[in-house]
Amino acid sequence: MTLPRFVPHTQRHVPEVSAEEAARRFHAVLSQRRSIREFSTRPVSRETVEWLVRCAASAPSGANRQPWRFVCVQDKAIQHRIRVGAEAEEREFYARRATPEWLEALAPLGTDANKEFLEVAPWLIVVFRLTRGDSDETLYYTHESVGIACGMLLAAAQDAGLATLTHTPSPMAFLAEILGRPSHEKPYLLIPVGYASDDCQVPEAALLKKPFTEIAVFL
Repeated sequence: MTLPRFVPHTQRHVPEVSAEEAARRFHAVLSQRRSIREFSTRPVSRETVEWLVRCAASAPSGANRQPWRFVCVQDKAIQHRIRVGAEAEEREFYARRATPEWLEALAPLGTDANKEFLEVAPWLIVVFRLTRGDSDETLYYTHESVGIACGMLLAAAQDAGLATLTHTPSPMAFLAEILGRPSHEKPYLLIPVGYASDDCQVPEAALLKKPFTEIAVFL
């Protein structure tokens, strides 16, 4: 086994303000993020999306095996096929799969089986979780690793002034079929990326985050 070569950690991010102020400023950016279902047709460059994916791929992963694939879809014909597949699964979800409690929890959001945004957003980023490496190597902590990468992608998009949505039609096998992905890549998350439309609406303050005192414990 080849041992890793260790080098001095010289490329460190040093903010121009204190750590506390830097964290506060970043929170001010992230706290404005909302899940958007009404997108503008305003274009987003491929270069921008490439940088978002690079941000996501900077995430830590189990044994540094990087068990992710980001399929970035701009082609409108493919987006249409994804919408058709997603809406078929969503109709089943709302009609038969979801429990009454689940539907009650979703009711304040006003969601339904219509997923028009999948064709309006300029980009769809479909994140796949690898169950084994491309060379058949074993992967570790794949769910955790891909989840962290997705969070970093969402944060990067927000910092770039872009709108996103975490869409999870279930089951998602249709995505692998439409996009021609191999069997060791499993659909994990579908993320529309673009700009919010000028008349975009989001749920009002009744659905704000939990109070900080309910989510944090300091000992």
